[in-house]
Amino acid sequence: MKILGIDPGTAICGWGLIESDGHEPRILKCGVITTKAKSPDADRLEIIYDSVCDIIKKEKPEAVAVEQLFFFKNQKTVMTVSQTRGAIVLAVQKSRTPLFEYTPLQVKQAVVGYGRAEKNQVQEMVKVILHLKEIPKPDDAADALAIAICCSQSQKNKSRAFGDYFTNIK
Repeated sequence: MKILGIDPGTAICGWGLIESDGHEPRILKCGVITTKAKSPDADRLEIIYDSVCDIIKKEKPEAVAVEQLFFFKNQKTVMTVSQTRGAIVLAVQKSRTPLFEYTPLQVKQAVVGYGRAEKNQVQEMVKVILHLKEIPKPDDAADALAIAICCSQSQKNKSRAFGDYFTNIK
């Protein structure tokens, strides 16, 4: 299963594509979508929307995982990131690719095993899980890979639970 993870951000939006056979995920690609700080918000959202559409069209993921907004101290930041998430969700919806959303706590729990893990711990575990020599850069790409790994873990756990359930019904 190919899973595209997206870490929403207006200036830098991370993305990471993994493939998982239900056991060991492996990295296919990762990168970032960048926008200029002085550009109008509408232009920045269009760049993000078009870029996500292009990535989905080119890479053909079977699922897209996006980080949910959880808590922001800065109200201005939460508004712009909310708009960015909206553009991303719309791009995914228009592609008809299944969308999964995870909180930062869920991502940390899936990748590190501890929901209060620090950002550097998550990135180090991304490196370990994907058998990489170094942490993917920039950080936003590593964060997107963590979201994709979370989705892979979640889907594996769901299929295992439903598989066991249906097996035991006989």
